[in-house]
Amino acid sequence: MEQVKIGKVYRHFKGNYYFVENVALDSETKERMVIYKPIYDREDSKIWVRRETMFLEEIDVNRKDNITGQKYRFKLAESLEKDYTK
Repeated sequence: MEQVKIGKVYRHFKGNYYFVENVALDSETKERMVIYKPIYDREDSKIWVRRETMFLEEIDVNRKDNITGQKYRFKLAESLEKDYTK
């Protein structure tokens, strides 16, 4: 299974972009958890956490809310060159 790349930007299947801050381990299950933040303004939260398996899971490309047509929930945004770590 692929692992999330820390310090990279990913596009969500609904179109927004997120910066992966780090990967942590759940203290009870030792499951890998992705810590990420939106790179756009949100009022509800500035930082998010999700199981890595869910972050990288396949989704139905025909979902009505899948505006990007992506195969995966989050996809590495390889074409973005801006360094969001600074």
